[in-house]
Amino acid sequence: MPSEHITIRTRDGDCPAHVITPTGGGSKPGVIFYMDAGGIRPAMLDMAQQLAKAGCVVLLPDLFYRYGPYGPFVPKEVLAGDFRATLGPLMATTGNDKAAEDTAAFLAYLDTRSDVAGRRLGAVGFCMGGGMALAAAGTFPDRFAAAASFHGGNLATDAPTSPHLLAPKLEAEVYIGAAENDGSYPPAMAERLETSLTQAGVRYATHTYPAAHGWMIPDFPVHDEAAAKRGWGEMLALFGRTLNGRT
Repeated sequence: MPSEHITIRTRDGDCPAHVITPTGGGSKPGVIFYMDAGGIRPAMLDMAQQLAKAGCVVLLPDLFYRYGPYGPFVPKEVLAGDFRATLGPLMATTGNDKAAEDTAAFLAYLDTRSDVAGRRLGAVGFCMGGGMALAAAGTFPDRFAAAASFHGGNLATDAPTSPHLLAPKLEAEVYIGAAENDGSYPPAMAERLETSLTQAGVRYATHTYPAAHGWMIPDFPVHDEAAAKRGWGEMLALFGRTLNGRT
């Protein structure tokens, strides 16, 4: 898939990003891809390529741009050591609120592209990015038709930046892919999120996969090919029925 490396100016600085586009002409649905805490690396680019191959213009921003240069990290190596010491300083530079704030600049950039069909986009996030995708969709409800979170953590907490608080603003259809025995998204939290979505009248679906946190990501030691295949199918079905150039 054709790929561009660009820089997007946000309120806090210059955010490097990749844009991956489908082959062939014409305009295609746009999707913003919110990365995991492992940062930009070959696995994230491969996943963005896979999404572009399915027919989407994919924007993959480096949400750690406030930190400065890093990595690329190899998750198997990071997870084998003190991953909080390695990734914690980078994660501290962003969050649901900051990613949502950055999304204003991402949307403005995508609005300049003639190959992006319509104004209503998709958002997808993995792990750390799961909550960010929901927060972006809730912050800009008129711009997102769909939002998907895969093994996202802390989706319904007491924090003022918790994504579940934005449920009343959501216009997007939502998909939540959860992992079994995930300490960052236990059953009580799932119930809290789903209650918020139900009470707000949000169209949503959830599924708890018989896999570990991070199963969708190919360079994670817990990557589960069968569960990932189902997850990709759910994501593409969501985007297929909600995007397609809708205004």
